[in-house]
Amino acid sequence: MEHVPALDEPLKKTLGPATAKVLAEQLGLHTVGDLLHHYPRRYAERGELTPLAELADQLDEHVTVVAQVADARVLTFNGGRGRRLEVTITDGAGRLQLVFFGSGVHKPHKELLPGTRAMFAGKVGMFNRRLQLSHPAYELLGGDGGDGTDRDAVDAFANQLIPIYPACGKLETWKISKAVDAVLPGAADALDPLPPALREGRGMLTLPEALHQIHRPRTKADIARARDRLKWDEAFVLQVALARRRHADTQLPAVPRRPAPGGLLDAFDAKLPFTLTDGQQKVSREIFDDLATDHPMHRLLQGEVGSGKTMVALRAMLAVVDCGGQAAMLAPTEVLAQQHHRSITEMMGELAEGGMLGGSEQGTKVVLLTGSMGTAARRQALLDLVTGEAGIVIGTHALIEDKVQFHDLGLVVVDEQHRFGVEQRDALRSKGKQPPHLLVMTATPIPRTVAMTVFGDLETSVLDQLPAGRSPIVTHVVPAKDKPHFLTRAWERVREEVEGGHQAYVVCPRIGDDEEETKGGKKKASAEDEAEKRPPLAVLDIAAQLTAGPLAGLSVEVLHGRMDPADKDDVMRRFAAGEVTVLVATTVIEVGVNVPNSTVMVIMDADRFGVSQLHQLRGRVGRGSAAGLCLLVSEMPEASPARARLAAVAATLDGFELSRIDLEQRREGDVLGQAQSGVRSSLRVLSVIEDEEVIAQAREEATRVVDADPELADLPGLRTALDALLDTERERFLEKG
Repeated sequence: MEHVPALDEPLKKTLGPATAKVLAEQLGLHTVGDLLHHYPRRYAERGELTPLAELADQLDEHVTVVAQVADARVLTFNGGRGRRLEVTITDGAGRLQLVFFGSGVHKPHKELLPGTRAMFAGKVGMFNRRLQLSHPAYELLGGDGGDGTDRDAVDAFANQLIPIYPACGKLETWKISKAVDAVLPGAADALDPLPPALREGRGMLTLPEALHQIHRPRTKADIARARDRLKWDEAFVLQVALARRRHADTQLPAVPRRPAPGGLLDAFDAKLPFTLTDGQQKVSREIFDDLATDHPMHRLLQGEVGSGKTMVALRAMLAVVDCGGQAAMLAPTEVLAQQHHRSITEMMGELAEGGMLGGSEQGTKVVLLTGSMGTAARRQALLDLVTGEAGIVIGTHALIEDKVQFHDLGLVVVDEQHRFGVEQRDALRSKGKQPPHLLVMTATPIPRTVAMTVFGDLETSVLDQLPAGRSPIVTHVVPAKDKPHFLTRAWERVREEVEGGHQAYVVCPRIGDDEEETKGGKKKASAEDEAEKRPPLAVLDIAAQLTAGPLAGLSVEVLHGRMDPADKDDVMRRFAAGEVTVLVATTVIEVGVNVPNSTVMVIMDADRFGVSQLHQLRGRVGRGSAAGLCLLVSEMPEASPARARLAAVAATLDGFELSRIDLEQRREGDVLGQAQSGVRSSLRVLSVIEDEEVIAQAREEATRVVDADPELADLPGLRTALDALLDTERERFLEKG
């Protein structure tokens, strides 16, 4: 352990205060260890030039390119008083202009002669419709024997492979490279987190070797070996943290909950008008097996939109009520809590009226608890919970408040996990006399690797069959700008569906009232940005336009999060009853809203939503026997990435496939931000998308290591790495998993 301080040493001792300050402020690097784990983004090969055509996608971003000077000329302006140097660089195919002004002209004019090769770093700008770098920093690359070559730079890049680091405006990649040279000897002191048997068994490099080879590779094979080793570190340490969490959970006590024969669950099953799918039966068995054990279940239930997850969760809740316990379902919004309460009481019928006139003898009471309830209704709900009169409660964050006491809380079902802070789930779990069982449901499918990392402390059940009687949904992209007549036709389709006795949703990204600030953040000024520059379309505006225009005469209502809860519930009830035929809404309808008669959904500014969110939204139509239609309206140009995303949604109904596309389009850090409580993603070389095999193997190895030695007493290097990963913030997160 005495070696650790070498990597913990502050950078200012090694590099001096000025460089250390920039590294800390701009790149978040504070210690020698931080800098050693700041890996090159890519490597330029000596003699190989950067494809300049790729820069078109990187407007306003800081880039590093390796290129050759094609020509240079000095121009004067302001009657000869001002001077400008224009240098054209080339990769052999494309060209890029560099400009230098004023006194900054002299040095580059002398050094950047035609034929010279150099690394250039700067921000990509646009001038006269051409890409350019203004006042880029540069580092000459030797080999042409020209004067003015920085000999240190040539020595540093004597290797064929030149590391290009994630850099910033104040510190170019070659300066970061020199800083790495200064701390690289410290890599010898790096404590290896991998158990020796594991490392040798898989034929991997030691950690000091891997650090050396990733920063100063001699061959491409060096890079591959180093990355393989460093990926393992990241996957393994994270999986050990999760495995320890799972192990600790198995040590907690819980009350086993076995459904009573001839009880509430059997009575419910007997009155179901359909048979459960094979998938629902299989997942129910997994859940019932977990509930019967004397330590708490921690299970993730994920599956396709509309695969009947609520039914599976309800049967688990009934099983717990059967043996005297209570079950709570936590929903992310009031609209969803009300919707769940309505659909669960409908599914249960008289079984949801336990203790009431006309209720079933086997029944229980199902109560709703939300923040906006009236005082009397709220007091009654709280009373029903503390006496045990209510077996099932469905609610929002209001369930978490101190005042809420349970008679015997046996199961917590969390719907839409990622909307809840960990503290909230934890607060609800602490209301049981012993830790209650936990079932987490996600609305959209998630890729296996995300399940193993973000939800790695939970066992996973997957529902991938749709119940019989669900209709297919057809999805089309409506390019409103290129082909305005397509949008006209879209509104005609809505009118046709309504006149055929069906209902429609129109979804907008924004509410559009005065309270709402338009997010006028600074955007990249590229050609396709016209559609992005205006604020997103708003519910109130679109509803007014439709009522006055294409949908005049139809019953159009709005629904959004800032309405009074009673009004929201009223609109939802009238829509469910068929009195309202067109609902113009924000994404409050995204999950759990079930109106089988609605057959068409128009999503305005669809490019403003994520792929999984679009898939989730369109799951609101086609829930009955009539086919569903989803129209994705966008003003983005055909060749834009946004349109490619929409085309992907239109092309498939497979949520698992779309979840992978969604993941590829978001930064990895955003995915793991959930798992790591918003702490900067600790993953540097591991890719949640591409490294499925590594993550799966690391999970197996981690489970084996933790089962054999839960305290990691014999693995000081692994303990140190865990401490670094789990600073107190993340430790707290995993505690509450």
